[in-house]
Amino acid sequence: MRTDVAQPVRLADYRPADYLIDTVALDVKLHDTATLVRATLALRPNPLGRAGAPLVLDGDGLTAKTILLDGKELAPGAIFVTPDQLTLTAPPQQPFLLEIETEINPSANTRLMGLYRSGSAYCTQCEAEGFRRITYFLDRPDVLSVYTTRIEADTGEAPVLLSNGNKVEEGKIEGSSNEGTRRHFAVWHDPFPKPSYLFALVGGDLGSIHDTFTTMSGRKVALGIYVEHGKEKSAAYAMDALKRSMAWDETAFGREYDLDIFNIVAVSDFNMGAMENKGLNVFNDKYVLALPETATDTDYAQIEAVIAHEYFHNWTGNRITCRDWFQLCLKEGLTVFRDHEFSADQRSRAVRRIADVRTLRAAQFPEDAGPLAHNVRPDTYLEINNFYTATIYEKGAEIIRMLKVLIGDDLFRKGMDLYFDRYDGTAQTIENFIACFAEVSNRDLTQFSRWYHQAGTPLVEAQTSYDPAKRTFTLDLKQSAKPTPGQDHKDPFVIPIELGLVGADGETVALQSATEDAATPEELARGVIELSTPQRRITFTNVATKPVASLLRGFSAPVRLSQSVSEEELIALVAHDSDSFNRWQAAQTYATRLLLRSVDLVRSGKQACADEAFGAALHRAIDSNINDPAFTAQVLSLPSEADIARELGENVDPDAIHVAKDVLRAALGRQLAPILLQTYERLAPVGPYSPDAAAAGRRALRTAALDLYAAGSPADGGALALRQFETAETMTDEIAALGVLTHVRGEAREQALDTFYKRHAADALVVDKWFILQATIPEPGTLARVKKLMEHPAFSLANPNRVRSLVGAFAAGNQTQFNAADGSGYHFVTEIVIGLDHTNPQVAARLLAAFKSWRVLEAKRAALAEAALRRVAQVNDLSPDVKDIVERSLA
Repeated sequence: MRTDVAQPVRLADYRPADYLIDTVALDVKLHDTATLVRATLALRPNPLGRAGAPLVLDGDGLTAKTILLDGKELAPGAIFVTPDQLTLTAPPQQPFLLEIETEINPSANTRLMGLYRSGSAYCTQCEAEGFRRITYFLDRPDVLSVYTTRIEADTGEAPVLLSNGNKVEEGKIEGSSNEGTRRHFAVWHDPFPKPSYLFALVGGDLGSIHDTFTTMSGRKVALGIYVEHGKEKSAAYAMDALKRSMAWDETAFGREYDLDIFNIVAVSDFNMGAMENKGLNVFNDKYVLALPETATDTDYAQIEAVIAHEYFHNWTGNRITCRDWFQLCLKEGLTVFRDHEFSADQRSRAVRRIADVRTLRAAQFPEDAGPLAHNVRPDTYLEINNFYTATIYEKGAEIIRMLKVLIGDDLFRKGMDLYFDRYDGTAQTIENFIACFAEVSNRDLTQFSRWYHQAGTPLVEAQTSYDPAKRTFTLDLKQSAKPTPGQDHKDPFVIPIELGLVGADGETVALQSATEDAATPEELARGVIELSTPQRRITFTNVATKPVASLLRGFSAPVRLSQSVSEEELIALVAHDSDSFNRWQAAQTYATRLLLRSVDLVRSGKQACADEAFGAALHRAIDSNINDPAFTAQVLSLPSEADIARELGENVDPDAIHVAKDVLRAALGRQLAPILLQTYERLAPVGPYSPDAAAAGRRALRTAALDLYAAGSPADGGALALRQFETAETMTDEIAALGVLTHVRGEAREQALDTFYKRHAADALVVDKWFILQATIPEPGTLARVKKLMEHPAFSLANPNRVRSLVGAFAAGNQTQFNAADGSGYHFVTEIVIGLDHTNPQVAARLLAAFKSWRVLEAKRAALAEAALRRVAQVNDLSPDVKDIVERSLA
């Protein structure tokens, strides 16, 4: 039984460290079960700390071998050491050296935090608090140190030795190690002070590819990507994405890379997507490896985005880091915004924006509406690993985007330049970041900062009226937000609403306002209305005919919008809105209304409804967007079942939602069958595969057409999908066809699944796709299938990717079977969580987050979900990770 009880950490309790560590010299002798780490720390009292305070260093399960203060052993009573803490009771009050030798077992480290083994390689993950599993340290982000790292290993076991910074020395060690094998060493020096969470070390027998990048000042940077032997070709696209990221950051933000070397290592055992360690990024290999025959267009786009994200951290996270973990959004939200902008410039900006909003609504909106809601900058946490959430990342990015909308592109760039210049080399807070933009824009951004301090998703209600006699169009806006636990009310946010008026014939109506309910000239010129009060009325003048208000263009704020617009007006927006995002949104809103009506009908025992007018609108969208297939594919994609559940907000019946959506898809598939079939055939592959945006867009529309056609004509669509599956030359086409086949019951589906596995059994990342497809089949029997697959030789609970692809996909991506009416899905997932908690609590906690919306379910399911959560809560040795999630879920 665990006896340690985690205590909440509070922002209000922050105080500077009592001591600083100026330099760190690490000597690491790698061994699979007994790695020795000697750390020499140059410490001094912090002028901002408590004079004469004890020195308390963090540890986590460490075995201390020797400890020397200025080269001497310490007297009894001067030091207290446990596996989780080292305390000097009366440290010197001038600079001093502390030498600490620890022994760790990388092979036994199933938590994958600190130093661990991934296959035959040694690897580290130190964010957020993993460095304390390597040596005793002030393991907090506001202690910045210059690191020199010497790594020693057997030459045959680990010929590649990597760490942060630039390599300054390497060589062979004369003589033999204890095992009688040859050994070698490498020394790496990082001249830029960094917190311990950015430390990285990798050792192993790895293949690699290499290139160079010349910076805008003319420096040549050596680039390397390290992978398992035989996978070097699969890293070529990641290298291309890296070079494009480096060039883009120079152009868009003026940020030049600062070291002589930049390395990436891809490993197969990793809790996260990737990690931005200074000069040595460590990646989950799914975000590095890609070939046309093994990776989809989505995989290529994700590799591009994640490579960019981790590289962009070099300035937004590394050169300027977080003062404390409450400021996590300062590096993550800001860097997500930057990688979104990069991807938008590399691909279709409209399609990228739609994808980002889909992610926000699917992951963050439910989080904001449920028991796991938290501020973008939290006030307290029990386990920091549980705050790597969609709220921190996705909503954090939306706040930065809103800031740019509010002050404009030029002032935003000036504010970023000021932030980089003023705070380079320091650990910072949200307040100091926002102050830079207040300074350059001469605006008071105090109220805007409420986005960081108030949880929840605001609701904006919009009512319109038209007076033909006065030729005026009036827009009434109202904002509100439900109080979240611990809050009595919410103060008004600053909400930038980009808007336009679309005339009866599709023309754009000029924005004019000269009444007592006027918009400012700047608002009219920019087409951005600021809603900073509970309600606001704006009257537009000289409007010849009644227009349709196109609100929240580009999704200018992360809010829910309730707008008084008819379905006829929505159809007009689908056809004529000049804002691509809102054309897509109008189609989504129309489909959502249809589906909500259908759900009510299904629950009352009636037939779900279809709608020919909507089908006709989609037909026109296909015709009119022939040159933008990626956008058309988005328009054809209906709201997800989770989207409809979120719109319902209470008494949710996943089975009724599934039936309603199936009926609508089938009706649209039959109505649009001729043009869907024509589109599918017209976009047949021509020439060799290319991952570029244009080619990916053609494949996306072809897949969307096949999917919808098969929904209306299962037999004919299944035959088309089977033909495509058998002849596909790329993974994009192969997995798309298999995806259609998995929704058609019968022998063909099982044969195709079997064939797919036999084709790709040697590629773990492709096998993950095979697991995902089966885990998300929305029919009874899928849970039994998932349980059987857990016994498959390709599955392992020790590998996070395998767990996410099977158990995680079932919990998060199969609304009907996870939420089965008998509670079997809940019981299965919680049993996996309880078992996994002892070996990898981070992964276990993330699986449990699938329950984040349990309170909105209909009463029977909600009771079963609550019972499953309480079963977890009753386990008496839960990790802080899982304990935190289950307690907040039940609060």
